[in-house]
Amino acid sequence: MNRLILRATACAALMSAALLAAPQVRAEDAANPDYAAIVAAPDRSDADRQVDQRRQPAEMLTFAGVKPGMTILDMAASAGYSTELLARTVAPSGKVYAQDSATVLERFVKDKFDTRAKAPAMKNVVHVVRDYDDPIPPEVKDLDMITFFFFYHDITYLPVDRAAMNKKMFAALKPGGLLVIADHSAKTGAGTGVAKTLHRIEESTLKQEIEAAGFKLVAEGDFLHHAEDPKDIPVFKAPVPIDEFVLKYQKPQ
Repeated sequence: MNRLILRATACAALMSAALLAAPQVRAEDAANPDYAAIVAAPDRSDADRQVDQRRQPAEMLTFAGVKPGMTILDMAASAGYSTELLARTVAPSGKVYAQDSATVLERFVKDKFDTRAKAPAMKNVVHVVRDYDDPIPPEVKDLDMITFFFFYHDITYLPVDRAAMNKKMFAALKPGGLLVIADHSAKTGAGTGVAKTLHRIEESTLKQEIEAAGFKLVAEGDFLHHAEDPKDIPVFKAPVPIDEFVLKYQKPQ
């Protein structure tokens, strides 16, 4: 009996030594996804890979700080390009709410989102069809992040109460939650005046509107800046890369 006890004790000691000798995985490393690998996933579509060339999704996910387990609202999800990337990143335990208005879905997106939603990568996505100035279901609270990519300028010429929309986004975030917003740059002084014709918005105008809701600017990304863009050409007809700004806001703790 004593011999068995001694043998068990020796085995336990050897296991403990092996565990101590093994390289330890830091919590911060485990929480930081390999964004490049997510973008390079073999089951992503060729069409999305074409969009990657101008959207730089690995840099965007890194800048935003998207992590597994997060709950995120993707405003103006459209056909779901960004929604799917977010869903892949927050998986397996996170969730993404993909918002769009019924009017935009019917006129411009048709069944594109529904087709994408059938993919396994979208299993943690909830499609939210609501108006932009009332975008969040009442049961959705304490979001970790809201993303709003390249559509805020369109909101400015639609019948949307932007101040109400921004306040509701603010309210839906948990304290310390983030709003990451990107759009096409307009010339200084243009405001929202070229939103419908050029599909651009002046950065300072967008900042003023977002900050009026209580958001605090915490970071600005330069990875989509293109100084060669004269900012006076419609986005969809520009012969050069479009200058775009990326902003990260936080709801104060």
